[in-house]
Amino acid sequence: MSSEDNLLPLIVEPERLAEHLDAPELLIVDVPLKAESHQQGHVPGAVYLDHRRLLRGEGDVPNEVPSEEALSRLFSDLGLTRDTHVVAYDDEGGGWAGRLLWTLELLGHTRYSYLNGGIHAWQAAGQPVSTEPRTPAPSDYEAEIRHPDVAIDRHEIAERLGEPGFAVWDARSREEYLGTKGDNKRLGHIPGAVNLDWTDAMDKERQLRIRDYAELITELEALGLTPDMEIATHCQSHHRSGFTWLVGKALGFNMRGYAGSWKEWGNRDDTPIEKS
Repeated sequence: MSSEDNLLPLIVEPERLAEHLDAPELLIVDVPLKAESHQQGHVPGAVYLDHRRLLRGEGDVPNEVPSEEALSRLFSDLGLTRDTHVVAYDDEGGGWAGRLLWTLELLGHTRYSYLNGGIHAWQAAGQPVSTEPRTPAPSDYEAEIRHPDVAIDRHEIAERLGEPGFAVWDARSREEYLGTKGDNKRLGHIPGAVNLDWTDAMDKERQLRIRDYAELITELEALGLTPDMEIATHCQSHHRSGFTWLVGKALGFNMRGYAGSWKEWGNRDDTPIEKS
């Protein structure tokens, strides 16, 4: 489906969303870092999603993608149907909202948008907030991973390191990237990966909206990331890189998300690592 068929653009501003709050096909999902922020005030009609449900939650890599069965339960609980247009937002600049949208893309559900700047931008724009909890009418959603190429695993990354046209965007902090900070067995970064902290893609003066596209593209190109490349993005748990995946997609880049992220890569003995 082309984005032209969608109710709203990929990145939607508060004023535009406000015009469509009553649209029957709209499902607004608040995926906050802190549950209390939803209770204190959310976009009217938004449903709350515990971000932990976007992660497998068990095994050596608990941040991996949940099973199709778990995703079926999650999206049935949210009342998702094939015709639903999802608008995701959060309280921290787009990490968990991005992870949710990446998960939808993985399932082939392409009717979705991100509320630019989340609840902070919504409130700063003078839009109304609600403290009324909303329980959606459940659906019978059968989740199936239809777009597996939206994800990338450690095997493919390791095989393709140094390949022209392939790059890794590390969305962690500079200290984590350099290997001076972290709680993994091994510290550092994937060889050849470039580092742009996820928060550096946010406009601190505009309620954490995505920064000016032209500026971001210039910065990313200076790092060696260009729209014609295939770019894998990761952080520690594919939470912060949920946002960088979304940013790259908004900029027209070919983005893939590495769900295992450094939680997996940095805790293995057989993965190549650089420190610099």
